[in-house]
Amino acid sequence: MLSSSSLYAAIDLGSNSFHMLVVREVSGSIQVVTRIKRKVRLATGLDKNNHLSQQAMERGWQCLRLFSEYLQDIPASQIRVVATATLRLAVNSADFVGKASEILGNPVKIISGEEEALLIYQGVAHTTGGSEKRLVVDIGGGSTELVTGTGAKANQLFSLEVGCVTWLERYFNDRSLTEENFAQAESAAHHILAPITTTLLKQGWQICVGASGTVQALQEIMIAQGMDELITLPKLQQLKYKAIECGKLEELEIDGLTLERALVFPSGLAILIAIFQALNIESMILAGGALREGLVYGMLDFPIEQDIRTRTLCNIQHRFQLDIEQALRVKQLAEHFCQQVATVWNLDARCRELLTSACLLHEIGLCVDFRQGPAHSAYLISHLDLPGYTPAQKRLLATLLNNQSGPIDLASLSQQNALPPLQAQQLCRLLRLAIIFASRRQDDTLPALRLRVENETLTITLPYQWQMQHPLRAEALHQEIQWQSYIQWTLFLEEQNNSHLG
Repeated sequence: MLSSSSLYAAIDLGSNSFHMLVVREVSGSIQVVTRIKRKVRLATGLDKNNHLSQQAMERGWQCLRLFSEYLQDIPASQIRVVATATLRLAVNSADFVGKASEILGNPVKIISGEEEALLIYQGVAHTTGGSEKRLVVDIGGGSTELVTGTGAKANQLFSLEVGCVTWLERYFNDRSLTEENFAQAESAAHHILAPITTTLLKQGWQICVGASGTVQALQEIMIAQGMDELITLPKLQQLKYKAIECGKLEELEIDGLTLERALVFPSGLAILIAIFQALNIESMILAGGALREGLVYGMLDFPIEQDIRTRTLCNIQHRFQLDIEQALRVKQLAEHFCQQVATVWNLDARCRELLTSACLLHEIGLCVDFRQGPAHSAYLISHLDLPGYTPAQKRLLATLLNNQSGPIDLASLSQQNALPPLQAQQLCRLLRLAIIFASRRQDDTLPALRLRVENETLTITLPYQWQMQHPLRAEALHQEIQWQSYIQWTLFLEEQNNSHLG
């Protein structure tokens, strides 16, 4: 049974939704036990004098009664409850907070915009991979937080009074999705952004991370529509015109957009377009966590890792008792292959890192059974929590592992949306070859190989008489030539005419 002392809870009373996250600490990492989310739309209860209506407060209290049952078995010192933009603004927030604290049996803290921004940044830093120099954007119901930072350190923190619920009420209150309504919403967001854009642009960043429901909705739309995971301004504009074509908020239908998210999607989209334009953002990825994760990791006092993905891979390797030495052999070979073909195939650092991750996890399916090992590996990676990896990257890793041996499912490599299909295919080819050559599971049996590539034709140069000396792996290579030929991938083997590579 779970010990109650191993549980931690973070509750976020947002302007649009109330969230509860419950986790337990496992071997220096967190394991999510439950997530509960309820659309309360607290911000819609604010009048022009910032008085929060009784009806809105009742909706919030009713939600907290649901949360309170779960909290009864968790020590008070391991629970944090924070309230954000709407309760910062409400002149009668004390009325709500007093009863909310009583219902939960824990104090509710109304945090400042800067505190919220810092917690969001910390949540992102603990859960999101990629470059350490980042810009974090979180569009909430009543406020938007923008933070620049490097690694664990946030440099500039801003919280702006612009949110998808408040913008819905101000600029889409007639429920019409017109160019004029979008233009007004974007213009108003630009006006609020103007005083901070110069400061943010001076900070600079190498990666932009989105941590809001709007960005989550965009990811779901892009996955449903077969687009790659990077959010760009042209994609945002394209979705805006699709929304305008629908005419009315009640008639908004975009493939991949859930009914739950549809109401505040246009207003959030307008704000995000303004942010992209004002800050000249090239692309954005989805964060692995935000405010609630920041609260949880703060209670656990975990250091922010230099490389969240490395921590994730190590945790999984130990949890599933993978053969780490063998994983490193496959990784070593795959990296060696990648170096030789990277220029011709245009495999950048992101590709190389994903290939390395696949190598380090490729045998995870053996913990289920040797038979159908690749399928078991793919299933586990698809369903495990992988901090540092986006949903699209998880899908790519699962696809690579499912195709690590045997017949190749070309369609699945095209359907993932983390990388262009051709690059996914190239990573698959390198992974398969690395696994074959490392199959003896001994360091001293790894051959000195040379790969060269012309277009998509791959040629492997083997040491003199290597095939004769290693008949089992030679047989596997000739079978691999056949597997690849079935989907029009060309692979050739040749041997040096002496015992040393030139």
